[in-house]
Amino acid sequence: MQPACFTDPSSMPASRFDARLLLLCVVAASVGLPIAIISLAKAVLLLFALVALLWLRRRRTPTVQLSATATPTAILLALSVLALSIPWSDTPLPQALDAWAKHAKLLVIPVLLWLIRSERDAKLAFFSFIGAQVFLLLGSWLLWLGVPLPWATSRMALTHYAVFSSYLDQAIMSTVTAALCWHLRHLAPGRWGRHLMLLIVLLATGNVLFVLHGRTGHLVLIALISLAIMWELPKSYRLLGVVIPFVVLASVMLGSPMVRDRMMVAVQEFNAYSEANTAPSSFGERLNYWSRSVESISQHPIVGSGVGSWSAEYRRLDQGKSSPDLQRVRNPHQEFLLWGVEAGVVGILLLCNILGAVYRDALRMNQSVARATQSVLAATAIACLFNSSLFDATIGDFFCVTLGLMLALGWHARHPDPGSQK
Repeated sequence: MQPACFTDPSSMPASRFDARLLLLCVVAASVGLPIAIISLAKAVLLLFALVALLWLRRRRTPTVQLSATATPTAILLALSVLALSIPWSDTPLPQALDAWAKHAKLLVIPVLLWLIRSERDAKLAFFSFIGAQVFLLLGSWLLWLGVPLPWATSRMALTHYAVFSSYLDQAIMSTVTAALCWHLRHLAPGRWGRHLMLLIVLLATGNVLFVLHGRTGHLVLIALISLAIMWELPKSYRLLGVVIPFVVLASVMLGSPMVRDRMMVAVQEFNAYSEANTAPSSFGERLNYWSRSVESISQHPIVGSGVGSWSAEYRRLDQGKSSPDLQRVRNPHQEFLLWGVEAGVVGILLLCNILGAVYRDALRMNQSVARATQSVLAATAIACLFNSSLFDATIGDFFCVTLGLMLALGWHARHPDPGSQK
């Protein structure tokens, strides 16, 4: 599954294969480590891809023309349109370029698709990813048990048991890890491999339900459990999928006091915002950002205010009503509205087109990998409803790397898998 604009890396010298594969494994593992390592690994990956392209072009290596992949084209189209919006952006050029660069982390997806050239590559990178996520997961459990971890650099390490980033990001990451281990458990090697994958599922699910406070992670967990249950049902019972999320929600609320309390806090914050209560709250701030974003989109509905313009638009429309700290926020904590402010309705459609392209590509995979990919896609979409998850560092890199790995694995894993027999 290679984009038409990339050449086949198999023509590169054999001595570079090991470096390429090592880099892929490092990048896959980096999204479970501190942001400095993530940024460095991503930069090296993109630089490696650029050098490889230039090297292959110099040798006039024939380009592999493939149109089977929708995702890279959708990403390149979206980034091109965002780049074209820079001239009319409401923000200074350096800030506009910086904002575009944050969106450009999406390029990691097609780069991984190009550099991963076999099922073996994809599996090695995938298990490197799982290994780092398990390291992150065990760190959170140890912090919860009161074990001090010298490498836990998060400001929330001692209070909310997040190791490197925020509890919001880590809850989503652990949920996605649980879903991948469940759907791809048959890929684990060895006699006990499948059992270890199921153990990771239990540890990750328990961590999200009873340790981490991220409400978005809780919603993602409910959605992915619902999907997993629906997929396990016989086709004649699939209509029950309509009620499964409500049953899972009720079960989670009854079984996890923390989830129940966090959901009730969200309801209280919404009611306070509706009653014009000015007391600051997490959900209330989001609602304020969203309302200003909708107002900005209504004033520039077609092409928006330009990439990187959200902060300027928010300050203009808020007119100093919010605290100075809130006015320095760079995104509305909602990915779709961010693209809408920057590129209007066109931007929202471009983002939806990227998500739709991933879904279309997933439909052509083996069943187990398709379900894993669709689970990551569902998590991405839900996270983007409550945060600017693709724009933000750490969680955005996590989603891009994970989607790239799943798309590559799905393209190269062409043999029947256990899930396809159902």
